[in-house]
Parts: sequence; structure tokens; C-alpha cells
Amino acid sequence: MEIKFETYIVIISFITSFFAVFLSNGIIIGVPAIAQDFAMNNVIQNWVPTIFFLVVAVFTVPAGQISGKFGVKKSLLAGIIVFLLGSIGACLSFSTESFLVFRIMQGAGVAFLNVSAMAMVVHAVPPRNRGKALGFTVTGVYLATSLSPVVCGFLVHNLGWRSMFYFVIPFLVLCIVLMITKIPQEWKTYQDDKIDKVGSLLYGVGILFFIYGFTALITTPGKILTVLGIILLVIFGSYELRQKSPVFNMNLFKNKKFTSSNIAALCSYLAIMVVTTILNYHFQYVRGWNAQMSGLILIITPIIMAIMAPNAGRLSDRIHPQKLAAIGIGIAAVALLILTFLTGETPIYIVVIAMILQGIGMGLFSSPNMNAIMSSVPPKDAPTASASQATMRTIGQTMSLGLLTLIFAWIMGNLELAPQYASMIVQASQIICAICTLACILAVFASLVGVKSKDKFNTGRN
Repeated sequence: MEIKFETYIVIISFITSFFAVFLSNGIIIGVPAIAQDFAMNNVIQNWVPTIFFLVVAVFTVPAGQISGKFGVKKSLLAGIIVFLLGSIGACLSFSTESFLVFRIMQGAGVAFLNVSAMAMVVHAVPPRNRGKALGFTVTGVYLATSLSPVVCGFLVHNLGWRSMFYFVIPFLVLCIVLMITKIPQEWKTYQDDKIDKVGSLLYGVGILFFIYGFTALITTPGKILTVLGIILLVIFGSYELRQKSPVFNMNLFKNKKFTSSNIAALCSYLAIMVVTTILNYHFQYVRGWNAQMSGLILIITPIIMAIMAPNAGRLSDRIHPQKLAAIGIGIAAVALLILTFLTGETPIYIVVIAMILQGIGMGLFSSPNMNAIMSSVPPKDAPTASASQATMRTIGQTMSLGLLTLIFAWIMGNLELAPQYASMIVQASQIICAICTLACILAVFASLVGVKSKDKFNTGRN
């Protein structure tokens, strides 16, 4: 039986989503080996994962307009190629500087493939199956989240850190071949628009200042950069409203379903991204487990997410997606509330129950929320909507890690993470989980606002 090109698009979206997350998460395992190989100090070492997320955040919004103007297929192909070249370069890098340059290339490539892959799924897959297709894409994200520490740990331990990058190369080549040979169509929505260079610059500098400043908020330069970033982003929003061809159509935020789903996404990623790190600290520093045992337990949540996501996506094609999203993030809030009271004496089965609830909740939230964002705008604005949800994800993830840094620095100062400071680790973790619980509750309210909105979802028949 002949495979439809829509199926190939879903496969490509799954693979690219998987490996974008695989390297962004798995790199943490390889950082110590990379730092030792290039004699990096601790500051430069921390830039190995951070610089990637910063570049993704900076390029995501411009990628939306560029992919709409020149075609989502071309942009996805370009993104995969740049990601591939960055991965090959990382394998062959010979110094700290060269390695970081190739990490920047990877970030730029991922920004384009994230936006274009999602937009192409929306354009190619009929609305009746859109949630299901987006659910498979989310499944790729969660599978990568669960498998990357295990696979990258094995690769780094047995074959060296460069093997992580070699590992992704054949899959990216496969995607390029499928794109060229199996995807005959192209989708353009902004072909008559001019590229908004000023808007792209305002956004890029603003988001760079804001995210970098937030991660260093306890310092005076961090506070200054955060404020400057917010000011520039406000100027960016005002400027975009006056443009005929904006890099980001701010008028989309007049749609309450679009706005509420994006706010819910931002709050959810801010709340959830940090939980794995919190639990890892708890298992290793508070309970004294080794890394292998901790890693095996931490797989529970993402595996449940991976099982739930496609089913939730399919369900969101029949049931109001924001109702499902509100239920899902509400369940996640219960999980985080349980973890707010986590101590060294908490029975392990309570921790596992919280992890299971988190997996069910986020699995039920993510696909419907993404479906709500992508279905709340006309097809011509799919690249912008895709850029929006990718930006919310990146900002939420980065702010979540920044929150971790801020609270631990506030409670522990410059003390190292070690078992003798277990009580301080518990205190900091409880504060973070309490804040994240509130973020989940905000996401519930945001989703419910969208449910009550009279704005209509796009059915593809307009």
C-alpha cells in the first residue's frame, strides 16, 4: 500500500522533534567530558547547554516569518541541514570556541525545524486528524526526554562525548532524503510580505537580554539586563502593531483561545521543566542513591507522557482541546503540590505517585494545548502560531532553570551541592515546587478562559 505524503511529514516531524530534544537534554550528560577535553572553566562549561537555548529563543520568531515567506518545506529542509552541519562540526571541533560556534549552528537549525515542522503538519494533515498528528510529534519530544539521559550516558561512557553527535547524523540525513523525495508540495503564506528586519532585531536582542538576565537575576547586571529585555520586548510589541508585514502578527493575541493557550503553555513549561532536576537532587543528595538508580526512576514520568500524548491528541480532535488541557495541567498541579511537601522521610511510593500524576497530567495537557494554539488561527498564520508555541516552550524552560538557580542561590549561597546540605536542598526544592504549583494553577485558569471564549477554532473549512 502506498504511503501518503502526509504520513512522511508526520514521520519527519517526529524524528526532528526527537533529536532536537535528544541533543538539548542529552548534552548535560556529556558536559563534564566535553569540559575536560577542552579544559573549560565552570562558567564556559555552563554555556554549553545555555547557548543552545538562547539561540533557539532568538531565532524562533523570525523563523516563523521566514518559513511563511519562502515556504515551510524549504525552511524545514534548511533547518535540518544547518542542524546536521552543526552536529558534524561538533564531532570535529578542536577547541572551546569552535565547539560553541557549532552549538550556535545547532540552535539556529533547531529553531527553524521546530517552527517549520509544526507548520507543515498543520498545513498537510486534515483538521480531523490534526490533534493525532501533533500528538505523535509531542510523543517524539517525550521519548527523547526519557531516553536521552540513558542513551547519551551509554554513548559517552563507552564511545566518548563526540558519539552523541555522530549518533544523530544518519537520522538527519534520512529526514533530508525523505524531504526531497517524498514531499512534493510547498506551503507559502507570507510570500508577498517583506522581512521585518527591525522587528526581528528588537525581538532577538530583547529576548536575549531577558532570558540571560533572568538566569543571573541575583546579580546587578542580571537585574539590569532583565529590565532592558522587558523594555525592548514591549517596544517590539508596539512596533509590530504598526507594521504592514510584522515578523510576528501581534493581532493574533486578540484571539482569546490563542492567547490563553500560549499563556498556559508558558506557565506549564515554567512549572514542569525543573521537576526532573529537583527529583534528581532529591534522589542523589537527600536519599543518597547513585546516578544509575536515579536515572531509572526518573524515566517514569516521560514514558507516561509519551504514552498519553498521542491518545490525548487524538481525543482533542473530538473534545474541546482546552478542556482536556485544563484537566491535564490540573492533575500536574496536584503532583507538584505533593512534591511541595517532599522531605527525606517521604515514602518513595508517594514520590512515584506524584511522578505518575505528573506524567498523566502533562501527557493530557501538551497535545491538546498545542492543537488549541495551532487550530485557533487561520492556516495562513500557521508558521506564526508554530513560532509562538515554540517560543513559549523555550522561554518557559529557560525561566524554569533560572528559577532553580535563583532559589538555590538564595537558600544555599555559594555552597556546593552535597549530601551534608540535604536540609537546605529540601528547603529550596519545596519553595520551587510551591512556585511551580502556582504556575500550574495559572495554566488551568488560562485554559478555562479559552474554553469560555466565543472565538472559534479553525476547522480548515473556512
